[in-house]
Amino acid sequence: MTAEVHKSADTETPGLPVVVGGRLRSTHPATGAVVGEFPVADDADVRAAVRRAGEAARWWAGLGFGGRAERLGRWRAALARRMPELARVVHDEGGKPVADAVIEITAAIDHVAWAARHARRVLGPRRVGGNILLPDQGALVTYQPFGVVGVIGPWNYPVFTPMGSIAYALAAGNAVVFKPSEYTPAVGQWLVDSFAEVVGDEPVFQVVHGLGDTGAALCAAGVDKLAFTGSTRTGKKVMAACSETLTPVLVECGGKDAMIVAADADLDDAADAACWAGMSNAGQTCIGIERVYVHEAVADAFVDKLVAKAKALRVGSDDGADIGPITMPGQLGVIRRHIADALERGGTAVLGGNDAVDPPYVHPTILLDVPEDSAAVREETFGPTLTVTRVPDLDEAVRRANATPYGLGSAVFSRRSGMDVATRLRSGMTSINGGMSFVGLPALPFGGVGDSGFGRIHGADGLREFARPKAIARRRFRTPMPIMSFRRGPRTDALIPKLVRLLHGRG
Repeated sequence: MTAEVHKSADTETPGLPVVVGGRLRSTHPATGAVVGEFPVADDADVRAAVRRAGEAARWWAGLGFGGRAERLGRWRAALARRMPELARVVHDEGGKPVADAVIEITAAIDHVAWAARHARRVLGPRRVGGNILLPDQGALVTYQPFGVVGVIGPWNYPVFTPMGSIAYALAAGNAVVFKPSEYTPAVGQWLVDSFAEVVGDEPVFQVVHGLGDTGAALCAAGVDKLAFTGSTRTGKKVMAACSETLTPVLVECGGKDAMIVAADADLDDAADAACWAGMSNAGQTCIGIERVYVHEAVADAFVDKLVAKAKALRVGSDDGADIGPITMPGQLGVIRRHIADALERGGTAVLGGNDAVDPPYVHPTILLDVPEDSAAVREETFGPTLTVTRVPDLDEAVRRANATPYGLGSAVFSRRSGMDVATRLRSGMTSINGGMSFVGLPALPFGGVGDSGFGRIHGADGLREFARPKAIARRRFRTPMPIMSFRRGPRTDALIPKLVRLLHGRG
């Protein structure tokens, strides 16, 4: 999402980052209570952090897989012991219910454990097949860390999402310089401080605070790779900045994820998943469901169940709330515009509606019969809203689900057709008979296509994302038929075409 920022403290809006005297002030989006203040890093500060990281990276890589796994295990244990403390920071800074913050942190810890445990298996040296034309050569692939990885993180899942880059980059042998969102600097600082308490030898994991210009400085500071999570518009700017130095990038942007509900679906489970995936974290989830396409034969029953579940959710900022405030004040206008446009163009609100936007909160809203070219269907809403559309069959459901430039996550509920539909959906990830369940499985790669970005975090693909493959050919013995040499002679020259015909001459 695009950030708004106050440059002074004259007219502070709760939750809106404020820079005062060179320090970034973070506040609760509902109460305005100050969570913390952090020094803003300028270009020189960012470059200095990257230089320190470069020196630390050599030490960290030299520890090997075992040494890094042992230290990441210490951090994982510290995160587990101090989970209530971190969950409270997440709540205080972003407004997320503490119970949801605990789930987020739990998933992040699981990913730290997976990356540390599997790095040697995934990134260790491996032999690959040779070639009969070069019998003297053995083939080996090794993986080498990039060196310093810059990570620009989001505010909506300030622990789980950046950890998908941080933990995997560290496990692969890189040092990390982390620029957290200006909306959640306290969470980013907490993560870095907790790591330093258990791995204090070298500045392997550092944080730089600031606004968009600090992120731009990180892109240009000499990092060896950059991982970004945020809006598609900002992602394009990051790519353009990194292109100046040919710095490789991993980009995870927004989504407009769809759920398909077939006629043979378990409607109770489908309604529960749509409610959770669409409205948890106040709908501020890049892989959250925003569109539902349901078979017309079960549409009425599904909508009744969905409305009943959503209506029971409680909105507030206390510990008992199910849905917290909208973290970015500016997003309230986007949500309001989407709801109003949907209703003006013939849609019906069976729950919520225009009055659902009650700053800093948005109450659950379910919209029916919304035109497919409306903002509520085409643009990322990032609020606790769902559009539900009746379709005559699964083919039409898939066609509509795929009719978007985004392609991050998706879901399908069906007893018989789940796998068939899942393979046809244009998205990086799909849950069958579940909502967003793929994020809880560390072995699965996470990422999108189209306007949702490219590259993968999590799983073996996520580890390989933060290491360079190095190809090694090793001569094992002296061959009497040297092909790649001026020594080969006329006899070898005559034999090569015969061998090629023998190996490849038959179709």
